[in-house]
Amino acid sequence: MKNKKTKALRWAFPHTLPVLAGFSVLGIAYGVLMCSHGFSPWLAILISAVVFAGSMQFVLVNLLIGAFNPVQAFLMTLMINARHLFYGVSMIDRYKGMGMKKPYLIFALCDETFSINCSAEVPEDVYKPQAMMWVSVLNQLYWVAGTALGAVFGSFIKFNTEGIDFCMTAMFVVILLEKLLDRGGRTSGIMGLAISAACLMIFGADYFIIPSMVLILVSICVMQNLKKGGAQND
Repeated sequence: MKNKKTKALRWAFPHTLPVLAGFSVLGIAYGVLMCSHGFSPWLAILISAVVFAGSMQFVLVNLLIGAFNPVQAFLMTLMINARHLFYGVSMIDRYKGMGMKKPYLIFALCDETFSINCSAEVPEDVYKPQAMMWVSVLNQLYWVAGTALGAVFGSFIKFNTEGIDFCMTAMFVVILLEKLLDRGGRTSGIMGLAISAACLMIFGADYFIIPSMVLILVSICVMQNLKKGGAQND
C-alpha cells in the first residue's frame, strides 16, 4: 500500500508543478491582503484550508469588512463558483468507488485539479484513485502554503498594499484574453463582456456583478443546448 502511495505521488507531483507556481503567487497575495485589512494570519490560513475557493476568497475579504449581508454573500458565492456544478457532474463517474477519499475529493475540486484529473493519462502501473487524491492534496497544500507565507510576511512587514487585490482581476483579464484569442472561446468571451457592460450601465458599479453572472450562466446554458440541438439535427 505504501508503495502504491509513493508511486502515485511521484506521478502527481510533476503534473502539479504549474499549479504550484500560480497558487504560490496568488496565495501570497491573498495572505498579504488579509493582513493588510487587520485580520490575523491564522484566520487567513484557516480560510484557505477550510474554504479553499480561490477567487471567492479575494471577494470574501470585502464581505468580511463590509456590512453583514448573508443573502448577498450566498448569491455571490453561488455565482462565482457555479462552474463547479458542471465540474461535479462530469466527475461523478471518475469518483465512483473512491470510498473514504470521495468527500475530500469533492471538497478539493478546483479548476486546476479538475483539469489535471480529467486530462492527464495515469499509467497502468499507478493506482489511479491515489493519484487523483495526491493531485487534490498537493494543489490545496500549495494554496495554503502560499497564504501562510503571505500572511506571515504581511503581518511582520508593513508596506503599502494598495492595488494588491488587483492580482485576481489581472488573472481574470488574462483568462479573458486567452478566450478572445481562442477561436472556440471567442463567442463566450464577447458575450461575457457585452452582458457585463450592459449590467454595469443598468445596475451600477455596486450591484452589477450578481445579475451579470446570472445572465452569463443562463446564456452559456442556452448556447450549449442550442449546440447540442444542432448536432443532433445534423
